[in-house]
Amino acid sequence: MLRMFVRFILALCYRVKLVGAENLERAGGRALIVANHASFLDTVLLWAFLPDDVSFAINTRIAKEFWAKPALRFSRVLPVDTGSPMSVKTLTHHLRENRRVALFPEGRITVTGALMKIYDSACLIADKAEAPVLPVRIDGAQYTPFSRLRGILRLRWFPAITLNILPPVRLELPPAVEGDERRMRLGAMLEDLMTDMVFSTGDRNRTLFQALLDARKIHGGRRVMLEDMQRKPVTYNGLITRSLALGGKLAELTSPGEAVGVLLPGAIAAVAVLFGLNGRGRIPAMLNYTAGANNLLSACASAEVKTVVTARRFIEMAKLETELAQLQANVQVVFLEDLAASVNPLDKALALLGSFGLGGHGISAGESAEPAVILFTSGSEGRPKGVVLSHANLLANCDQLTAKIDLNAHDRLLNVLPLFHSFGLTAGTLTPLFSGMFSFLYPSPLHYRVIPEVAYDINATILFATNTFLSGYAKHAHPYDFYSLRLVFAGAEKLMPETRRVWSDKFGIRILEGYGVTETSPALSVNTSMHCRTGSVGRLLPGIRHQLERVEGIAEGGRLHVAGPNVMLGYLLPEEPGKLAPPCSIFGPGWHDTGDLVTVDADGYVFIRGRVKRFAKIGGEMVSLTAVEEMAARLWPENLHVAASLPDPQKGERILLITDRAGAGRAQLIEHVRKEGYSEIHLPRAVHVLDPMPLLVTGKIDHQAVLAWLKEMELS
Repeated sequence: MLRMFVRFILALCYRVKLVGAENLERAGGRALIVANHASFLDTVLLWAFLPDDVSFAINTRIAKEFWAKPALRFSRVLPVDTGSPMSVKTLTHHLRENRRVALFPEGRITVTGALMKIYDSACLIADKAEAPVLPVRIDGAQYTPFSRLRGILRLRWFPAITLNILPPVRLELPPAVEGDERRMRLGAMLEDLMTDMVFSTGDRNRTLFQALLDARKIHGGRRVMLEDMQRKPVTYNGLITRSLALGGKLAELTSPGEAVGVLLPGAIAAVAVLFGLNGRGRIPAMLNYTAGANNLLSACASAEVKTVVTARRFIEMAKLETELAQLQANVQVVFLEDLAASVNPLDKALALLGSFGLGGHGISAGESAEPAVILFTSGSEGRPKGVVLSHANLLANCDQLTAKIDLNAHDRLLNVLPLFHSFGLTAGTLTPLFSGMFSFLYPSPLHYRVIPEVAYDINATILFATNTFLSGYAKHAHPYDFYSLRLVFAGAEKLMPETRRVWSDKFGIRILEGYGVTETSPALSVNTSMHCRTGSVGRLLPGIRHQLERVEGIAEGGRLHVAGPNVMLGYLLPEEPGKLAPPCSIFGPGWHDTGDLVTVDADGYVFIRGRVKRFAKIGGEMVSLTAVEEMAARLWPENLHVAASLPDPQKGERILLITDRAGAGRAQLIEHVRKEGYSEIHLPRAVHVLDPMPLLVTGKIDHQAVLAWLKEMELS
């Protein structure tokens, strides 16, 4: 009777929704129920909405608290000490009697909003009792005053709460795996299960604009969440109002479903245009303003872009007059200044008022699989291809990141990467917006002296960048500029050991390396505070499947193919404008061939060995150009290096090294190669100095420009 009354009160106050109740029956009478620990309400919620026969394992210290003792009379409680072997035996025995036991593997209520450390004693209990594990996600309780997130999240008395019961899973290992190894491997399996639980229960049946509206609902319309170099912070209300007002004006010039080019720097205006187009059913095509006129026109042709949005001030500052003239000769160019001038106070007021009644404004939630944005590959090795990402693709990648990394609304993110770069768009812009984080947009990552000062000024706690940029910041920053940073992520190119060492020695910060490609929205794997292995790019994110294709001549690892909810809808190829080519590899439709050679160790850590295209065949042996570059980087760690291969009449191919190291010569490399014990087959035939080394705005070396320079030099 008491249980029914408590259930009624909870349902009335919190609109509690139980999802997946059928999985309780599937688990059977013997099951270990594991749940995330969001608040002090969690045990009451599980007691009220789970079956009567569930016993609850609670910490012995909590069981002794005066406020907990009355509740113990009305439920089956097993006081446990997470560090005591006897507690494990007690729970195992209880499970073997065909009973259900519920516990919180984190051992404590979250203070970050993300999963805390997972204790492996829980998986040992399930293993020894031969019981399935039944994951339960408690979502919404973290927003109540009963959580420990005051000052991190906007708390309110009666948020909606959902209990998601997922299918039961057996954590199984061969009997031969024993002792500490068995405990560690089972613990990793349980942690992966909990992470997958958080990811799989995310809401991706919506659009990006709907996700922005939902974030405002959770974190409050007056929350300041975005700022740029104009130093005029905007709130959720401000961004949504600006987006709808600009979107309304752009809707008058374009058609529903049309791809609209966006040629703007990393600034609030670019974000407003992106969401404005998205909210009105148009597809933003994020153009790379550093790509040159030919690549810009090629991108517009591939995506069938008829209208491009830019700003006169930006064109002037970036010296893009030539590119603008060529664009104007082929497409309609709309200037942001003209759009902003046409928006009157009434338009803004109507946009703000109208936003509170919106569910998607022109796009239904059922169309989350429709295109949301078009990005373009860098073009460093050829003409850029359009990459079409859906709303669900991008939201999935945001959920994958937040399920794995302890990001929260208390963080302050410094985003120096452009919005046309997938890393800068998803990790640097969308994820913080949807998570309630403050984000500062800086228009150029190349200002090595200014960016450390910006990080210091805004008290940044998170920084996303590339190896090249992190190396540049380290050279010019004061040791205290990054005092507030707690997480620094490197992606888009290999993190060099010297960069890692300098950041550790100078700032006391461990850089966490990740990996992804534009086609996967982009993140595929990442090192985290809890799981980090030097030299790797971390473990794959939840929801991602992978296969390795054997490559002839490569003894270790294979070519990485991936599938998952974050994999693109398809390519828009220059030779077939407007025609979507869905992802497909040798493993079937929906699989994407990354073109990267990787190895994956026993613990699931991914190690990048190079790109398939970046191997040279010397005398019948495959030689990695990436390995040659790394060898040069160890000799000259403060410089940039590119290894290239050209045809050779005798050995098939010959390797050349291009570096920005003044005075670099082959004799120095010969000595270094012998010292490191490499075969002389790795030795470049010649060393050429190119200073400055051409870079893309993302920090990657522009291989196309380097090869063009090399061919010119060879011909001369």
